[in-house]
Amino acid sequence: MLVAFSVAPLGAGESVTAAVADAVRIVRESGLPNRTDAMFTTIEGEWDEVMDVVKRATEAVGRHGHRVSLVLKADIRPGRSGELTGKVERVEAALAEG
Repeated sequence: MLVAFSVAPLGAGESVTAAVADAVRIVRESGLPNRTDAMFTTIEGEWDEVMDVVKRATEAVGRHGHRVSLVLKADIRPGRSGELTGKVERVEAALAEG
């Protein structure tokens, strides 16, 4: 499965950089395939392992404030792997074909 999520503390001021860095550190240390962009971090893996990482990242962000906002989107496709890059590669190939 792929899970794209965004997590941030609420009421922690304008900058959430330190909190987001704590969350991304947990994702990267998990060893699961992942990608972070300006809005979301996407993780690929099995349901339990991905959700465990999201939970730990959310808890880390929670240490920066009294309330946490979590936005999560999942693509659950059993039997598939490599979709973190595969989905993008298929779109790029379609664009190259014209």
